[in-house]
Amino acid sequence: MRIVVDAKIPFLKGILDPVAEVVYADPAQITRDLVKNADALIVRTRTRCDARLLEGTAVRFITTATIGFDHIDTAYCESNGIAWTNAEGCNSSSVQQYIASTLMVLAQERGFALAGKTIGIVGVGNVGKKVERLCRALGMRVLKNDAPRARREGFAEFVSLDTVVHEADILTFHVPLNMTGEDKTYHLGDREFLNHLRSPQILINTSRGEVLETGALAESLRARRIAGAVLDVWEQEPSIDRTLLEFVTLATPHIAGYSVDGKANGTAMSVQALSRHFNLGLDSWFPAHIPTPTQTVLKVECMGKKNEQILSELILATYDVRSDDRRLRASPETFEQQRGAYPLRREFPVYSVILDHATPETASLVKEIGFTLLH
Repeated sequence: MRIVVDAKIPFLKGILDPVAEVVYADPAQITRDLVKNADALIVRTRTRCDARLLEGTAVRFITTATIGFDHIDTAYCESNGIAWTNAEGCNSSSVQQYIASTLMVLAQERGFALAGKTIGIVGVGNVGKKVERLCRALGMRVLKNDAPRARREGFAEFVSLDTVVHEADILTFHVPLNMTGEDKTYHLGDREFLNHLRSPQILINTSRGEVLETGALAESLRARRIAGAVLDVWEQEPSIDRTLLEFVTLATPHIAGYSVDGKANGTAMSVQALSRHFNLGLDSWFPAHIPTPTQTVLKVECMGKKNEQILSELILATYDVRSDDRRLRASPETFEQQRGAYPLRREFPVYSVILDHATPETASLVKEIGFTLLH
C-alpha cells in the first residue's frame, strides 16, 4: 500500500516504511497529483482534505494527528467511502499546561489572586474538562458552557453563554470550529458578543482563530472595553493580523498543544488508527524515545508562601508562555517556522517535585495539578 505523510509529523519517520510505500512531503506539497495513487493520508491541520485534493484519487483512509478536524471535509469523505479519524484528546494536557501558565502570568503581572476569580469555560470536551480540573484546584469558581453536552446530559451542570458573559472574570474557549448549524462557533465572539463584555474581563482563545472576529476584537481591545486577550490561534493563520497582535496581552503561534507529549500522542493515535484499518500490526505502537529536559526535578521552599505562589513557581518552571509571546512579537512573519522549530516542552507528570515545609494541603494540590511528588 501507499501512504502520503506530512513530513512535519514527529516520531513517524521510518515507522511505516516496513509495511508500506511511504511518501513524506511538506504540507504545501500534498496535492492531488501526489496523493492520486495513495491508499491513505496522515496529515495535520495545514492540509485541507476535500474534493479538490481527493476527487479521482485512490485515497480510502485519512487520519489527522490533531484534535481538530475542520480541515477534513467529513461530508465529502463519508459520501465517497473515505474513512477518517482524528487524534481526539491527544494534546489536551498540553493545552491545560498552556492555560495554567497563562493564568499564572496574568495573575502575576496584573496583581490579582486566581482563587475566588470566576472563569467561564466555553466548550467542555477533552480539553475543557482538564482546564476545569486545573481551575478548581486553583480555587477558581468555574462556569461551564457546552450546548451539545447540556442537551445530552441535562442542564444542571451547565450555564448559558449569556451567564458566562455576565459573570466570568476570564473566558476561555475550547470549542471545535463549526461554520454553520445549531452549534455554530464561527465568529461566536463577534462584535455583538464583545460589546456585552465588561472592561475587567479577559478572553483566552486556544481553539480556532475563526471563533473570534478579528476586527471586532482589536476594536474592543483598542477601546479598552475589555481588559485583555490571550490568543494562541488566529484568523488567516499564518498571516496574522498585526493590529490585533499589537493589542493582545499574550500572543503565541498556535502552539498551546505543542508539548512533546501531545505530539507523541497524536502520532501514536494516527499510526494505531491506520494499523487497525489496514491490519498492519502496529495497533499498540508508541514512540520509543521522547526527549526529556535536562532538569526534571523541581524543588520549592514553601515556608511563608501561599499555595498559589508555590503552584505558580512550579508551573512556570515547566513552561512560561511569555517566551513564546516574545518570539512571535519579534518575528510574526515566521509564524509557521516557529511552530516547526518549537522548543522542547514536556508536561507536568514528567517533573518530580520536592516540597520543603509544605502542608498536606499544598502537597495535595501539587499532585492534583499533575506533578509527581517526591517525599
